[in-house]
Amino acid sequence: MTALRQMATFYVDGKIYGIDVMQVQGVGQAPLLTPMPLAPMFVKGLINLRGQIVTAIGLRELFAADPADSAAETMSIVCTHEHALLSLLVDSVGDVMDIDETAIEEVPSTVDGVIKRFMEGVYAQDGNLISVLGVNRIAQALNAKEGDG
Repeated sequence: MTALRQMATFYVDGKIYGIDVMQVQGVGQAPLLTPMPLAPMFVKGLINLRGQIVTAIGLRELFAADPADSAAETMSIVCTHEHALLSLLVDSVGDVMDIDETAIEEVPSTVDGVIKRFMEGVYAQDGNLISVLGVNRIAQALNAKEGDG
């Protein structure tokens, strides 16, 4: 029997990514951000989400991608990680898709750069390669920066 996994897809810098839909709490237009002084460049600020403070992570900055067009609307994907919430700021959201979990391949050795450490694997569908990201791996970037201080 095929093990199906639902992935929420989104785009950053023209590339498609996916995360486990079970970690997604909500999707919408990025709300007003409160900047955080002395935070890493990828921490875009804090969001007050129904009384809960959520750290907003700009994936363009985290992945060292080119800055977005200032007129472009940013979307927020709120995810859970160890009883906390994170907001992933992305260029646009895609679909939720059922994928065959056994078809997720290892990250190729040819993938280099910053993005590799956030990837859990690669999934091919309809001629597209979807980089499967781990929310836990993205959250580790925050923890690493906290330890730097």
